[in-house]
Amino acid sequence: MTGQIVIAGAGVAGATAARTLRDAGYSGRIVLVGAESHAPYRRPMVSKDLLAGTRDVGRCLLEPETYWAGNGIELRVATTVTDIDTDHGRVWLSSGEALGYDSLLLATGARARRLEQHPPVRVRTLRGVGDIAALRAAIDSGPLLIVGGGLVGLEVAATARGLGAEVHILHAGAAPLDRVVPQEVSELVQYLHAEHGVRIDSNVRLTGIEQIDTRGVVATATDGRTWTGSSALVAIGAEPDTALARTAGIAVDAGILVDEWYRTSAAGVFAAGDVARRFTAHRGRHERSEHWNSALAQGAAAAKSMLGQPVTELELPWGWTTQYGVSLQFAGWMQSREELVVRGAIESRNFTVLALSGGALVGAITVGRPRDIRAARELIATGAVLPSADWADEAVDLTRIVQAPLPVRR
Repeated sequence: MTGQIVIAGAGVAGATAARTLRDAGYSGRIVLVGAESHAPYRRPMVSKDLLAGTRDVGRCLLEPETYWAGNGIELRVATTVTDIDTDHGRVWLSSGEALGYDSLLLATGARARRLEQHPPVRVRTLRGVGDIAALRAAIDSGPLLIVGGGLVGLEVAATARGLGAEVHILHAGAAPLDRVVPQEVSELVQYLHAEHGVRIDSNVRLTGIEQIDTRGVVATATDGRTWTGSSALVAIGAEPDTALARTAGIAVDAGILVDEWYRTSAAGVFAAGDVARRFTAHRGRHERSEHWNSALAQGAAAAKSMLGQPVTELELPWGWTTQYGVSLQFAGWMQSREELVVRGAIESRNFTVLALSGGALVGAITVGRPRDIRAARELIATGAVLPSADWADEAVDLTRIVQAPLPVRR
């Protein structure tokens, strides 16, 4: 198949799409456009190994730098797509170059969400390699305030403590990771950080962060409480980068809206990764995922869709976080649960929590049990149903029942 495909965004979704197109036999021109100055790299390393300085970006690349040209993929780093003409199939780059396209993939990702009052100095965000130097300097000058007890905030806290910095987390929710895990697991995460000297204050609603002098910042809550630090990291989630799509008149609603085949409202234009809200018949609604593995799967699926190949209907979100050497893995939709069952003991840090709805497995969280999470992903995807007692019984091996003929919820 010949033609020309342009990919706006060289994160994991865009880079995976480019690789998949070549692997699937596409022989046309592929232009992969990335805003960062580096070749595509593994972004989960940013808050861990790269921030800690135990690896450099060259050791975190998705592919060797020679891969792209060697496979006929034109990688344009430090470049963005600035405008789209959907009527005539053309884009303009920040370099001034105009490119035609037969298909266009929007993989523009997400931007770090900011506080309403976000001064330009001593208050940082973390999304990519370009943010590391300033945040590392903030950690080295400590103490560090972290606003947000989600995945990024907690991972940075663990990394900063490993570097010897004093860390204080201010979280708006009731407990760390409360958007991802149930209360019992949130409590474990809190204990884990407390053991390493990190204080987490929850239910904190900030009015803003101000610089008090050249040496520090003060965060103020709506109830009058204040916290001081040398610098602050704002880690309160991300917002899909929909500006390019919106300007082009493509349908946007808390992300770029796409159908089950990753097609946008504009002919020949697709979207995948953090920026996309995909409709799935299985869930009956549009959903957006910010997990690395979801972006990986979506990039591959969108590439196949551009080539007219079948796309798997159910895209199962899953991910992991590692803090102080403890790896927590999760899969599915914990928020859809009607019931929770626990295998093992949460306090032992070797357990599996299963989320059930109507007897079907819809979500799972594990610590110290990688075999369980692999099995759970398959069981969630197939909608397997068991009595609650069987799901809770550790004598019932999850890896074995993957192969068993189980009832399936339709």
